[in-house]
Amino acid sequence: MNAKQESKTFVFFLFCGGIAAVVELGGRWLVNFWLSYSAAIIIARLAGMLVAFLLFKFLVFKTAGSGRAQREGGWFVLINLLAMLQVWLVSVGLANYVFPWAGMNFHAKDIAHFIGVSTTALSSFIGHRLFTFKKEAK
Repeated sequence: MNAKQESKTFVFFLFCGGIAAVVELGGRWLVNFWLSYSAAIIIARLAGMLVAFLLFKFLVFKTAGSGRAQREGGWFVLINLLAMLQVWLVSVGLANYVFPWAGMNFHAKDIAHFIGVSTTALSSFIGHRLFTFKKEAK
C-alpha cells in the first residue's frame, strides 16, 4: 500500500474510531449512573469495541468475507485489552490524581476519559493494521 493510500486509510480509521469513541464515551456517561467510574470505563469500552470491530472490518480494512473473522476477532480483543488498560490507567490517573492535584474539577472525569480514549488512536491503528486485519500475501 502506498503512502497516500495508507494516509487515507488512517484518516478513515480515525473517523470510524471516532464513532466508536462516541459510543464509548456516551456509554461510560450512562453506565456511570449505576456503576463506579472505573467499572463504567470497562463496560463502555466493550460497547465501543463492538462498534469499532464492525466498522473497521467492513469499512476501513474491508476484510468482510475473508473467512478470517475468528482470527481477526482474537487479535482485535488482544489489542483492545491492551488499549483498555491504557484508557483505564490514563483516565483514572488523570481523574483521581492529576486533576485534583492541579485543582481542576470542571468535568474532570469526562475530560480524563476523553483523553484516555484519544491516547489509543495511533497504537490501535498500528496493531490492527499489522495484526488484526493484516492482508494475506497473494
